[in-house]
Amino acid sequence: MPLDRRSFLKVAGVAGVSLSHSPVAGQVAPVQAGASGGAKVHVAGDEVHVETPTLTAVFRKGFLTSLKSRSSGTEYIRPFDLSSRAALELVFVQGDLARIDESKFGKIVARQVSDTRAEFILQSWDGDGVIAISADPASGDLLVEPSGYSSRPGVRAARWNLRGIAENLHLVAPFFQGVKLPLSDTLLRNSDWPWPSAWEAGFVIMTGTTGGFWVRTEDTRYRYKALHIGSEQEAQLLGFDTEAYGPVDESLSAGGLTWRINCFNGDWKVPAAAYRDWLWQAYGLSRRESERPSWMHDVALAVSWCPTQPDVLDALGGVVPPARVLLHLPNWRTDSYDENYPTYVASDAGRAFIKKAQQMGFRVMPHFNSIDMDPSHPAYQFVRDFQYRDIQSKRLLGWSWYERRVIGVPESNSNRIGHRDKKVMVKIHPGLSMWRSILGENMLSAVRQLNLDTVFIDVTLTTFNLHNSLVEGMTSTEGMLKLIDYVAGLGKGLVVAGEGLNEITMQGQSFAQAHLFRSWQTNIEGLERTGGCPLNEFLFGRLCRTIGYSGLSGKDEAEELRMRIHAEHQAIPTITIRSAAEILQPNRAVKRVFERARDLARRP
Repeated sequence: MPLDRRSFLKVAGVAGVSLSHSPVAGQVAPVQAGASGGAKVHVAGDEVHVETPTLTAVFRKGFLTSLKSRSSGTEYIRPFDLSSRAALELVFVQGDLARIDESKFGKIVARQVSDTRAEFILQSWDGDGVIAISADPASGDLLVEPSGYSSRPGVRAARWNLRGIAENLHLVAPFFQGVKLPLSDTLLRNSDWPWPSAWEAGFVIMTGTTGGFWVRTEDTRYRYKALHIGSEQEAQLLGFDTEAYGPVDESLSAGGLTWRINCFNGDWKVPAAAYRDWLWQAYGLSRRESERPSWMHDVALAVSWCPTQPDVLDALGGVVPPARVLLHLPNWRTDSYDENYPTYVASDAGRAFIKKAQQMGFRVMPHFNSIDMDPSHPAYQFVRDFQYRDIQSKRLLGWSWYERRVIGVPESNSNRIGHRDKKVMVKIHPGLSMWRSILGENMLSAVRQLNLDTVFIDVTLTTFNLHNSLVEGMTSTEGMLKLIDYVAGLGKGLVVAGEGLNEITMQGQSFAQAHLFRSWQTNIEGLERTGGCPLNEFLFGRLCRTIGYSGLSGKDEAEELRMRIHAEHQAIPTITIRSAAEILQPNRAVKRVFERARDLARRP
């Protein structure tokens, strides 16, 4: 009988590694000739050697010390000091790292398991671990599965470090819709990227002029993971984290996720296409693609944060045919923006604007919210025990806005419900059926009254590992996918847009409001280096198209730059304007957007 997730976690938390029968280092198990189909793994002393039809690799002490393409002969790993860092590290709840290596009375033993599998068994002062190395004969992939254990509670993740990456390679990764940068770039160095909120798909590509290598995980269980890039001392480093589910206060182990490595020839689109093909097959996305509305690919212009002034519609109608224009409406309710969620009652002005827009043929998507809730709302009593709590601090996650600054969520129950003037907003776990029901009831009423066919639900990207990770057996990420699908099924069915594009949200969303590096900051330092790699559009554009976020009025150089980077990411041409005058008398940046939009609208 298969284990459920809770049972699995209990078993994993106490699982150990027996060393009583470990073979002598270098001992090779007998293998059958030809059984591996051209892939083999063998132990030689303290090293593990791997051969597949596409690559050769060498591991020592758990580190990948050589990775060569068999077609080009290119070596992608440079020599490095093995003693300065461990191949396997445990990441504890407050960020402490424990080396699992020989540095403190430890030992590392390599042993043969089969003709296509070997293991490093690691014993250290602060914990133990296993790094399984195998080869997939069918794909030629090299597989690395790291796991770590400790008697010290609070293990958040097991990290496998890939070091010595050749300096001539650039990282291509799904951050902020796609980047292509050297690992030494200040935007990347010594940074952490949790999946799926920031690391938007579970893979990275290291690419040179004629090829490179990639690392990916084929994860159909939506396990939490993270990518760590470099350090102050070492730039050419990638750390792959496999996380334990929160709460992690008593966690003694993490791991069990397999990282696949292979070489490729060509540009970054070659491995990206392979990952996309896997996504379509693994997640059954052909069915979802067939259910998308055909008009989503006809949209040529988007207005993000569109004002509800009727003359804006008249002005826009003179630029692009209304049927090709998508309008995101934040202020259409009787309540102010980001207040009193989940009450969704249209104001007179909002109702009139939406009706006129629909009559003119515009695609209209009023702004709702997927998980944010005003704790002064009457429905709060039904869901208050299922608010997001940070996995480390255990504080309530959310925000409040007071005197033009953001402050945290009150931990006082009375203050949380009694200070609506502070615009307090908490986040409810989307795995909770009661929350989806409450949200759906309020949304459906608005959908019917306004005759909506499209809705925008905010903060769909805000899912991550939590202190209270599992609700009804679901993580917040699994819950968000279920919530998006729930909203899509309201009434006669809705087209859903949301905030953020990743391999979870793209499954149910037809449109995504996308962020850029620095998109929420006045500081745009380095933003100009982040364009030119439309990775997420390449991966997900068939299912979900992107629109720009904010700061897209073209009023200054910073906004012009943001508009250019969105264009380089192949987002739908997007503007953020405050009045019809900005449409009738556009500045040069807005003019360029209109030109792109008209060109798209002329295409069949």
